[in-house]
Amino acid sequence: MSLEKLSSNKHYEGTLAKYKFKSAALGDTYTQFNLFLPANAAQGKVPVLVYLAGLTCTEDNGAQKGGFMCDAAAQGIALLFPDTSPRGAGIDGEDVDWDFGSGAGFYLNATNPKWSKHYNMLNHVTQELPQVLEKAGLPLDFTRQSIFGHSMGGHGALTVYLASLLSGTKQYRSASAFSPICEPSEVPWGTKAFSGYLAGGVAEGKDRYDATAMIGKVKGAVNILVDYGTADNFLYQLHPDKFLEAARVAGHDEVQVRVRKQEGYDHSYYFISTFASDHIHFHANFLKA
Repeated sequence: MSLEKLSSNKHYEGTLAKYKFKSAALGDTYTQFNLFLPANAAQGKVPVLVYLAGLTCTEDNGAQKGGFMCDAAAQGIALLFPDTSPRGAGIDGEDVDWDFGSGAGFYLNATNPKWSKHYNMLNHVTQELPQVLEKAGLPLDFTRQSIFGHSMGGHGALTVYLASLLSGTKQYRSASAFSPICEPSEVPWGTKAFSGYLAGGVAEGKDRYDATAMIGKVKGAVNILVDYGTADNFLYQLHPDKFLEAARVAGHDEVQVRVRKQEGYDHSYYFISTFASDHIHFHANFLKA
C-alpha cells in the first residue's frame, strides 16, 4: 500500500498534495485522495479533519471548491479528502446511474456479493486511510480526528461518527455536515443505495447507516453541527427536521446537536464555502482541546 505522490501545491503556507495507492478495501483498485498539511506540521503531528464529498464527486471537489484551507491553516489542522467510491471495479452496472455505483459509494461496507469485494468505503475511510498515512510517516495525529461532509458525504460523516460512539471506539471527536442525507432509509437516494449494496436491503441500511435511527441509540454526549439551505432542490432527500426531532427525543440538546436552517441557500459549493469557516472552527474546538 505504498503511496505515490501525484502533485503538490503550496497553499496558505502549507501544502496540498494528491496521492494514489492500491486499495485492498476497494478490491485492489487504485484510489486517490488529497491531503492538506498546514505549515505547523513541519514541527510535529497535527490533528486530522476528514471531508467526505457527495454524489458524483471525487477527492477534488472539497479540496478545490470548499473554501476550507484558509481556516484550517490558521487552526493548524490537516484536511483529508478521500474519493467517493472505488473506480474501475469492472462491475456490471456501476457506471449506469449517477446516484449509484461509481461516485456514489455511500460510505458503507457492501454485503451484497456483487458489490462486497470493492464497495467498502466505510473501511477505506475509517481504517485503511489512517493506516496507510501512518505507515507513510506523514505528520498526522489520528488520536485527534473529526469528520465532516456534504450531502451523501454528510450522511457518511454523521453515520461514521455515530457508529464510532455506538461501538465505543470514539474514533472521531466531532461531526458536521452540509445538506446531509439524514434519513436515507426513507428517501429515494438512500433506498436505492441500500437495496443495491446491502444483502439485507433497506432494513440493514436503517439499522447500520441511517443517522436519524442511530442518533436515538446514542446515550452519551455528542458534538454535531448541521447546516442546510431553505432553497435546496434536494431537501426532500435530506430530512434534517427528522434528524433534529430524533436527537431531541433522545435527549441531545442544542449544545450537542445544532441544526441550522440557512435562508435562501441551495445544495451547491457556494453554500458550503459560505459556512466553511464555521465548520472548521466548530471542529477546532474539539480537535485542539
